Amino acid sequence: MANYTAADIKTLREKTGAGMLDVKKALDEADGDQAKAIELLRVKGLKGATKREGRSTSDGLIAAHVDGGVGTLIEFNSETDFVAKSDKFIELAEQILQLAVQNNAEDAEALLATEVDGKPVSQLITEGGAALGEKVELRRVGRIAGSAVESYLHRTNKDLPPQVGVLFAYAGDNAEVAHDVAVHIAAMAPKYFSREDVPADIVEKEREIALETAKNEGKPEQALPKIVEGRVNGFFKENCLLDQGFAKEPKKTVASVLSEAGVTGSGFLRFRVGS
Repeated sequence: MANYTAADIKTLREKTGAGMLDVKKALDEADGDQAKAIELLRVKGLKGATKREGRSTSDGLIAAHVDGGVGTLIEFNSETDFVAKSDKFIELAEQILQLAVQNNAEDAEALLATEVDGKPVSQLITEGGAALGEKVELRRVGRIAGSAVESYLHRTNKDLPPQVGVLFAYAGDNAEVAHDVAVHIAAMAPKYFSREDVPADIVEKEREIALETAKNEGKPEQALPKIVEGRVNGFFKENCLLDQGFAKEPKKTVASVLSEAGVTGSGFLRFRVGS
């Protein structure tokens, strides 16, 4: 008879994030010895790492670090929400975040190639995934700097770690308004900071679409220029932070709210798990 209980299975699952069947097999092989079972699961996980390469990592978390005027944001992914909310996964994500901060990383590729204690960060992540029994992945790293940086992390599910993260760089003394803008960014998902940041080819494409749409609607020829400009402005209002209606006061733009508060924004980062 196996020398372990249901409570032992639960404890080992929480420690490793491994599946129930894998945990039971490891405990059987280890005759109930938790330490030995963990080692067996780790070895099994490393052997299976290459098999997991093609798997989808659509769960995970967003983590942020701010020190003065520098902010770092990462998206760290797992295959399942069960692993995403496990202590081991969250600890691994925090370790990777700290490495990103220490190395001034601005993208995932550079950080993954960075060596720590003689091994690249990519190997640390592979080993961490082996211990968890799932493919885990550093998908994105972002870094932003300003006179000050405000962060906001949002949980879309109270039982899971943050799924949306925002860093908002600004100058000014009104941290409350800066925080409100960071929350707005999380909710309204602007693609660009200002209309000047929208690539010219995208603006031109929007003009072409607006013109063709207006013609197909039978709008008068003389009215087309004004209609096109109106629709392009509508695109800016939907996609550019400064042009968006402020979430707390929709009749005001974000630009006007910042101006009234004596705050000057300079940029933002927004990550959402899986998007």
